[in-house]
Amino acid sequence: MKKVAVIMGSKSDLPVVAKAIKTLKSFGVPYEAHVMSAHRTPDASAEFSKNAKENGFGVIIAAAGKAAHLGGVLAAHTTLPVIGIPVKSSTLDGLDALLATVQMPSGIPVATVAIDGAENAALLAIQMLSLSDDALAQKLAEEKVKMNNNILSADNELQKEIESL
Repeated sequence: MKKVAVIMGSKSDLPVVAKAIKTLKSFGVPYEAHVMSAHRTPDASAEFSKNAKENGFGVIIAAAGKAAHLGGVLAAHTTLPVIGIPVKSSTLDGLDALLATVQMPSGIPVATVAIDGAENAALLAIQMLSLSDDALAQKLAEEKVKMNNNILSADNELQKEIESL
């Protein structure tokens, strides 16, 4: 199975990124997590991305706040899919990161999830990997059934609660 690279622009992004890591672990997807900066370590970021496919990665997740150029820098140096997580920072409530991540020029796509949407980033990466991994696709299907059943159960509880009002 291909690995997922989880790259964060700062170690302070770990509380957000931890949700992606936990999701990848729960599906048994191998991953590596690193801190790299589009602005402070541009050469290391580019080198990692250039070699990611050869190093066994199938998808890259990039989490960054503020200017949030990390996803774009990584995407510029690879043909692997890159998923951006805009991280909410102390300024602009993450809107700056969202716009920087989603507004990529033609030819350099970065799939973008919600601000602090690390769990969905991991699930999207898992969906991408599951295109060539039937066992992983089955795990995803089972998770969808579980989510469905949880909502049906919650609705049943709601109906009982409403009846007793």
